[in-house]
Amino acid sequence: YPKKEDFNVQSRESGKGDGVYTKKSFMRGELVARITGNIVPNVNQHTLQMTPTTQMHDPYFTGFLLHSCSPNIYLDMTEFEIWALRDIEAGQPLTMDYATTEDVLFKQFPCLCGTPNCRYWITGRKEEVNEEGQVHISQELKSHGRKSFEIVTDAC
Repeated sequence: YPKKEDFNVQSRESGKGDGVYTKKSFMRGELVARITGNIVPNVNQHTLQMTPTTQMHDPYFTGFLLHSCSPNIYLDMTEFEIWALRDIEAGQPLTMDYATTEDVLFKQFPCLCGTPNCRYWITGRKEEVNEEGQVHISQELKSHGRKSFEIVTDAC
């Protein structure tokens, strides 16, 4: 399970919200941590979906995993484990793709990951982009000189 000597929850460089940062390196395919939390029936901030009707609430560690469209970890909500998708150096944030675990998010939001395959707006895997998100995506595509984008996912 996460230990204070291995991880730190701190503000992001951009100052927008907190994230989990590793204090040690992990190799691709390595177990990063086992996780736990309280079982709750509702989607809230800092919850992760276990089943369509069950959430795990962890306001101390997993609830602060940051989103990236090109994540460096995979969160296994069946075994309650976090695995490294690629090498992770000490000091880097742990990032997951929220759409891999969540059907519907507590709140949709603009993406700040800046990766080449960024979707610009984050939703759960079963929800449509809301009106605010459609406007945001359109503005982002225009600012990058693109008319559309293709979603690319990393294979484990």
